[in-house]
Amino acid sequence: MIDPTPGPATVPAIEASRLTCGYDGTVVLKDVSFAVRPGEIFFVIGGSGCGKSTLLRNLIGIETPMTGVVKYFDRVFAENDAAARRALLQTFGVLYQSGALWSSLTLRQNVALPLEEYTRLTPGEIQELVALKLSQVGLSGFEDYYPSEISGGMKKRAGLARALALDPAILFLDEPSAGLDPITSRRLDELILEIRGMFGTTIVVVSHELASIFSIADRVIMLERAAQGIIAEGKPRELAADSRDPRVIEFLHRGDLPAPGVAGGAASGQ
Repeated sequence: MIDPTPGPATVPAIEASRLTCGYDGTVVLKDVSFAVRPGEIFFVIGGSGCGKSTLLRNLIGIETPMTGVVKYFDRVFAENDAAARRALLQTFGVLYQSGALWSSLTLRQNVALPLEEYTRLTPGEIQELVALKLSQVGLSGFEDYYPSEISGGMKKRAGLARALALDPAILFLDEPSAGLDPITSRRLDELILEIRGMFGTTIVVVSHELASIFSIADRVIMLERAAQGIIAEGKPRELAADSRDPRVIEFLHRGDLPAPGVAGGAASGQ
């Protein structure tokens, strides 16, 4: 099994300071602060409507916080000009909940898109990288399949290959296990660990899936709707064992705690 514990680091990969986020003047999250260490698998957890997706949209630049600052490796996103922000965004990879693959394009073409858009690589070099990225997620041989021709788990892995196309320093995953059966979800967790182990990628996961939270998260923040912010932060098993907050206890004890860790091996299941 890959060791999920990152090494020491001095500058956070992500540092959010006193963020207030919302839509059309309505506050969803208020005064939220946290830091993500380089190489960490960091989960944002909580029940429906607590603001997980809102926070993610603010972190990846789709929305702008009402107040507060977000830094990436000590660089303030909002203080850069448009060109610098665009360059910084290229250091992010995002796997959306649906996979967000273009249905009219093959897997090869889907993964090639960011390489064609953001690099000056030749067509031959792009195809080599596409084959490599699909291989890394266990999809060699499926390059010319369309999204409609593969399973839900394979779509998630294809979306992950596209998110990894530009070798991002930070990878954001929005409910990666949503809609997957337990075996496929476990294999995706293994793949996330392998990616961190191979590349040292900082990974931020929005999820409410207990199996994934207890298996691969180094640390979590838990959001709560009424509080409009963070009600718990730490290692998930320590929170499950030591928290006295009934909201945290209810969320983390919805079922029997899974056994710690996940088995190693290639995530090749369909």
